[in-house]
Amino acid sequence: MKERIKNLDRGIVLMLLASLTFAMMGGFAKLLTQQLPALEVTFFRNIFGVVIIALAIWKVPLKQPGGKPLLLFFRGAMGFLALLAYFYIMGKIPLGEAITYNKTSPLFVAFFAWLFLREKLHWSAIIALILGFTGIVLIAQPENGGFDKYDILGIFSGIGAALAYTSIRELRRYYDTRAIVMSFMLVGTLGPLLFMAIGSVASVGIEWDWIIAPFVMPHGVQWLYIVAVGTSATVSQLLMTKAYELTKAGIVGTISYSNIVFGMFIGIALGDPIPDFWTVLGIILVILSGLIVALVKEKA
Repeated sequence: MKERIKNLDRGIVLMLLASLTFAMMGGFAKLLTQQLPALEVTFFRNIFGVVIIALAIWKVPLKQPGGKPLLLFFRGAMGFLALLAYFYIMGKIPLGEAITYNKTSPLFVAFFAWLFLREKLHWSAIIALILGFTGIVLIAQPENGGFDKYDILGIFSGIGAALAYTSIRELRRYYDTRAIVMSFMLVGTLGPLLFMAIGSVASVGIEWDWIIAPFVMPHGVQWLYIVAVGTSATVSQLLMTKAYELTKAGIVGTISYSNIVFGMFIGIALGDPIPDFWTVLGIILVILSGLIVALVKEKA
């Protein structure tokens, strides 16, 4: 019993640290995307992962049946586009709001699992979806009945991540976890190279500047921010993985929403405006909906 409590405490502490480092990554990414194209930041973020995963595969070769290359590519593409949209909005809207949009992914996972994998959608999950979408509307506060570009990309960051996560459930039957992660990292490295090459010879309208942009050579402190983004993202992933090993997924998933709070404070420290009442209420509803989904999944 004491050992379980000890592991529980360590898991909570590690998840809090993971959430803090994830929010710190968001802070560094926000600083970068205000100076460099989000496409370029996404490239540098993923190149770190490619090197790490490649070394792991080189040390212990893959052993897997395979057979789902299109689904593997789909996972990589959705993960890349979701991350790109996430980085892009970080430089355009308050950090806490950007993280909140990204944290809607568990809601969409529950919906897509019901839609594509025929998993049962519990009544409490339906309530969570309603609360979550209400929260999204309160955060976006659409004018004239429509969402703006940044809100749409924010919502897409959650949807894209959810599609990527949902595909993993099927891919795990065919591929090593490292191959699945590499699909995301590799597409997230080659994709930016392709779109930056296009951006260097063609100009696009503002509606497409999030995905097509020329390469801009980083200089000075920007290189420090790039290293900080890659390092903090890697540390956050390691801490999160260890937290899930020590503590129940439902508890860890609940604690993970603390990164919204951390992100809000980091964003304000970087110059974001203090959120108004409706934005705060929307964030609370999104967090509450995510907690409901996590707790229902834990009981299932």
